Formats: sequence, structure tokens, C-alpha cells
Amino acid sequence: MAQAATGAETSPARRSRLTPEREAELYAAVLDLLREVGYDALTMDAVAARTRSSKATLYRQWGGKAELVVRAMRHHKPVDVSDIDTGSLRGDIHALVLREDDCHMEQNSALMRALAMAVHQDPDLLRAFRELLIEPELAELRRLLARAVDRGEIREDNPALRYVVHMLVGGFAARTMIDELPPTQEFLTSYIDAVILPALGA
Repeated sequence: MAQAATGAETSPARRSRLTPEREAELYAAVLDLLREVGYDALTMDAVAARTRSSKATLYRQWGGKAELVVRAMRHHKPVDVSDIDTGSLRGDIHALVLREDDCHMEQNSALMRALAMAVHQDPDLLRAFRELLIEPELAELRRLLARAVDRGEIREDNPALRYVVHMLVGGFAARTMIDELPPTQEFLTSYIDAVILPALGA
């Protein structure tokens, strides 16, 4: 009987439901902590204290630090681009970049730096990162590029198609490392026009 009761208490079906406002508050606090101390030093104790939550609630809701951090990032940076369809590849990719203002881009750059090493050392973080951020973004970008192929803007067999995400991420990351400046809308749209679109033959 005792075992059955324990199993019922830990079942995902018994997870409490948070209001959207409370969830957004928790995610914002997690991202603030991540920027302040980095991933390795971020603890569930610190999150619980910052958000006035119990650790039991956090683990019941998200399972662990990796999923909590990545879901916070996804909440902060929605990956759905299904509403973007300007009629041209250039317009679509520019619209993709322009969804976030310069302030948010700088914040995202700081978050990525905080995760850069940890994502390769923590299998749980890497798994959550791929499942919740990378794969959804790849799927949306593939749809965007497929429309450009259907419109005849780029060839289906263009070898650069498979590297569009690499180019986008590379430009975003290199801006900080090489220029020692945060990524901006102006920089990324210029980079798209000078590097990505020519590589695609668009």
C-alpha cells in the first residue's frame, strides 16, 4: 500500500498546474540566475529561493535543472515561425531575425555564452536543448526554405541548404567573439544579405 501511495504522489498526472503569469515569472527568474551565475552554479535551491517555490514543486513540474532552464529559454524565445510568409526568401529570413529587438538579442547572446560549455558536458542539458529548441527551430526553418524552393528562388540540390542554421548561428555567435559587440538586427540582416542569400543563390 505504501508503495502504491508513493507512486501516485510522483506520477506526472499529479503535477500541479501553474497559471501562465506564474510560469512566466518562474522562467524569467531562472534566466536572470543563469545570466548571473552560469549553468553549473545555478541550483534548484537558488531557483526555489528566488521564486519563492519549494524544490519539490520545481522537480515535480520540470523534472530537473536541464529541462527547467531550456523551457525557460524556449518561453523567452518562441520558435514558431509559421506566421512568417512574406513571399520571398529574403523577406522571410529578415522577418525571422526582426522578431527580436536588439535588447533581446543581446540577452540571448548572454544566455548562449552561459550555456556554451555546459551543453557539451551535461547529457541531460544537451538532450533537452536539442528536443526543445534545436529540433523545433530546424523544422520551422526547413519549412521556410521549402517554400523558397517551391517558389523557384533556390535549387533543391543547393548544397548550402543544409548549412543555413550553421550560418545563422555562426553569425550570431561570431559577432560577440570576433567583434566584441552584441548581435543586432542591422548586423544580422546585413550578414544574411552578404553571406547566406548568396550561398543559396537567391
